[in-house]
Amino acid sequence: YPINSPEDLDTKLNIEIGVLKMSCPAILPVKETFFISHGSPTLSIDESLPARNFLKSFKGRFMINQKPNSILVISAHWETSEPTVNSIRGRQDTIHDFYGFPKSMYQLKYPAPGSPELAKRVKDILMAFGFPIVHEDKNRGLDHGAWVPLMLMYPEADIPVCQLSVQPNRDGTYHYNLGKALASLKDEGVLIIGSGSATHNLRALGPSKNVSSWALEFDNWLKDALLSGRHQDVNNYDMKAPHAKVAHPWPEHIYPLHVALGAAGEGVNGELIHHSWDLGALSYASYRFPSLNRSS
Repeated sequence: YPINSPEDLDTKLNIEIGVLKMSCPAILPVKETFFISHGSPTLSIDESLPARNFLKSFKGRFMINQKPNSILVISAHWETSEPTVNSIRGRQDTIHDFYGFPKSMYQLKYPAPGSPELAKRVKDILMAFGFPIVHEDKNRGLDHGAWVPLMLMYPEADIPVCQLSVQPNRDGTYHYNLGKALASLKDEGVLIIGSGSATHNLRALGPSKNVSSWALEFDNWLKDALLSGRHQDVNNYDMKAPHAKVAHPWPEHIYPLHVALGAAGEGVNGELIHHSWDLGALSYASYRFPSLNRSS
C-alpha cells in the first residue's frame, strides 16, 4: 500500500492490524487449574477404572467451548534438584517409565508437539519471580504422568505440551510459590495441570476392595482442606494431615497439587471433580481450582 501522507500510514496500519487479527486466533484466558490423580499406568488401557471415563469426559465437561493454546503439565514423574522445563521442537517422544506391565502399554504413543515458546516463558517467569536457576531440557519427552492422562483428555495430541519438573528436596510452600509465579500463563491460554496422586504408597497397595483407614483419613482431610480453601494447611500437609507420611512416603506425587493450587490464586476453594479408589489405598481424587476469590 503506497504511503504518501499521514492518512495513508494510518490506513496501512489498520490494514496490517486487520490481517493480524484474522491470522492469529484470539487468546482466551483459561479460568481454572486442575490437579489430576493419574494413579496406576494401567489407566492407559484398563476400561474398568472409573478415572478413565472421567478423563475421557474432561474436555466435554470443563473445556467445552475452549481449546487451550498450550498445556503445562507438572508431573510427579520428573524429579530434579532445580526447576526444569522440557523444550522440544516438533513431536515429543513418549516415555514408558514403568516396568512389568502388559506389552500393549509400551506400544502406546502420544506424539503431542512440544512448545519451546512456552518453555522459555516458564523459565523467564520463574527467574523473574526469584527462582535463581531454571533449566531447559531439549531432549526429554513426556513421561507417563503427562501422557497417560492427556491421551484420554485430548486424544488428538494436537495441543502443544510443556512439562515442568518437581523438586522433592523442597517443600509444599516452595511448589505453591512456583504455581503463584506461573498464574499469569492462564491469561495466555495455557492450561495448567498438576499430575500426581492424592495418596501414593505403593508398598501399601493390594487386591483388597476395602480402602485402608489411613488412606481414607488422609484423603478426607485433603478434600476438606481444599474445598474450604485452607491453602496454608495444604502447604504444610506433612505436619497437619493425619497419616501424611504413610499416604506420601515421598512427596513427589503431591507437589503437583501445590503448583496447581498456587497457580489458581489465594483464597480459591477447590472443587472435587472425580473420586474413586483402586488397590485398597490408591486415591484417584482430582480437583478443579477456579480462579475466583472466595468472597466473590
